[in-house]
Amino acid sequence: MKTFVFSATGNSLYVAKRIGGELYSIPQVINQEKREFEDEVIGFVFPCYGFGLPRMIVDFLHMSKFKAEYFYAVMTYGNKAASGLKHLENTGEEVGIKFDYTNEILMVDNYLPLFKIEDQLNKEDSKKIEVKLEQIVSDIQSRRNLLTKKGIVSDAFSKVIHNLFMKKHLNTGDKQFIVQEDCNSCKVCEKVCPKANIKVNFKPVFLHRCDGCYACIHHCPHNAIHLKYERSSTRFINRNVKLQEIINANNQYIK
Repeated sequence: MKTFVFSATGNSLYVAKRIGGELYSIPQVINQEKREFEDEVIGFVFPCYGFGLPRMIVDFLHMSKFKAEYFYAVMTYGNKAASGLKHLENTGEEVGIKFDYTNEILMVDNYLPLFKIEDQLNKEDSKKIEVKLEQIVSDIQSRRNLLTKKGIVSDAFSKVIHNLFMKKHLNTGDKQFIVQEDCNSCKVCEKVCPKANIKVNFKPVFLHRCDGCYACIHHCPHNAIHLKYERSSTRFINRNVKLQEIINANNQYIK
């Protein structure tokens, strides 16, 4: 089994690790010349972005070829997923993938413009993450056939919201970032960025190919990077994932 994962603050990486199989980091393999993959089971784990897919997932699916008897996908989200998985199904149809199983799992939301992270952390136990995750792992191990559907109203609404989200964040989202004097040029932000969007000499310089994942903000050890309109300065990293794992998965300068 091959599991492809994209993760900014660790939620999706934790889920992928629990599902198991041979793990592939999408930010790493998307830049490889050979992107043809075959296995009995192939899956994708990724976060929900504005009721749809992160641009990196869409690009990766279009740029690669996959052959498997069973395809699955799990989308992590922090508030509402709406019809994000419908976007996946549609993208799958465009590239010749027919999914056998799709599911979503509610986790801590890291979207700073809308949510206070401290409030999200207080709700973490009520999200029953482990119960849901155990069910998902069992479903995939047993090759269950299940597609998550939300209906045509949700599908249409999600498409509109996702388009607005992408217009807001596509490439220019980093123009809302503020780097404070606490920055000590440690380069963690550069290392965790999945788009190679940051170069640090004295302070971070943003190259405007940002997807709005906020990995740089949440992982900054000095809390030196802020968003102009963030709800709070509290940051989130999944407690089951180490910083080095995110660096190893996302750093475009690792060869």
